[in-house]
Amino acid sequence: MSQGNTSAPILVTGATGYIASWVIKKLLEQGYTVHATVRDLNKKQSFAHLEKIAQASSGTLKLFKANLLENGSFDEAMQGCEVVLHMASPFVVTNYKDAVKDIIEPAILGTENVLNSVNKIDSVKRVIVTSSIASTYGDAIDILKTQHNQFDESHWNTTSSTTHQPYPYSKVMAERKAWEMAEAQNRWTLICVNPALVLGPSLTANTQSGSVEVLEQFANGMTLLGVPPMWNGIVDVRDVADAHLLAAFKENAAGRYVISGGSLSLLEMGKILRQNFGQKFPFPRNQVPKKAFKFIGPVFGYSRDFIEKNMGYPIFFNADKSKQELGMSYRNIEISLVEHFQQLLDDGVVKKYI
Repeated sequence: MSQGNTSAPILVTGATGYIASWVIKKLLEQGYTVHATVRDLNKKQSFAHLEKIAQASSGTLKLFKANLLENGSFDEAMQGCEVVLHMASPFVVTNYKDAVKDIIEPAILGTENVLNSVNKIDSVKRVIVTSSIASTYGDAIDILKTQHNQFDESHWNTTSSTTHQPYPYSKVMAERKAWEMAEAQNRWTLICVNPALVLGPSLTANTQSGSVEVLEQFANGMTLLGVPPMWNGIVDVRDVADAHLLAAFKENAAGRYVISGGSLSLLEMGKILRQNFGQKFPFPRNQVPKKAFKFIGPVFGYSRDFIEKNMGYPIFFNADKSKQELGMSYRNIEISLVEHFQQLLDDGVVKKYI
């Protein structure tokens, strides 16, 4: 694949998503025709921002209805496409009733359905699947098994299950399904993009993401008395979008790509926000010791098993492959954090506490 053929449409599934919206914006601005799938064409508010972007760009946006759990649902949208960016995935980390039915099956079946369509549509040459760093590890304690104290593309999550960390389990099982299906044929190639926790400005106030939940907890007083000793790999949403486009068009792109701009602890995130927003919010000032959290954690929904395996282990990610093969360079994640919080404030998602 090489960049420049803007005549063939490009399919983006899950078009209204946080990362997908940025991918579509960048494609439209480069003059591509984008076939974008949404679950409901009647919910115009969910994709109004995409139509506005399309009107101001040289590209063309065509919307299609598709459902992850419906076989053949992506056939029409995929017609004539050479590149498929499969970005749609169920995002349910908490408040689920049945982990298998609500999280795991939709992720795996959705990937299977999209790739079944790919197998039917002869024009498709390359598929980019949005995976996650959750596919490279299950618990923070897994860092102790790494050779250089960093997770990279050679690592796989082998510790999550339907009952322990079901969301990471859904990500790794969906990615494994994608590789299994890719290896069973030889017409199209698969590349998986594995981003860390994604921060940075959203193109719509309706965005759902794990980072929004973390920042809301910082703002609503839940973390005022302290945060657990936990670390996140972090990356700017615009960098993740760039990684998808580079993976789609770079000739030598292949395999998996860890996409991370660095790591921050929850306490470091709180300190950065306080430096920029002052005393207007109850940002955390302290780190609760792991021993203490074992007593109070269950009240906040953390099992003792989770606490034991995920608190007190700084985690780091090696993104060298993305720099060397894709030409990625990463934004300052501290700035991304500040910009994201400012947007949540501007959009009214978080409100001043004091």
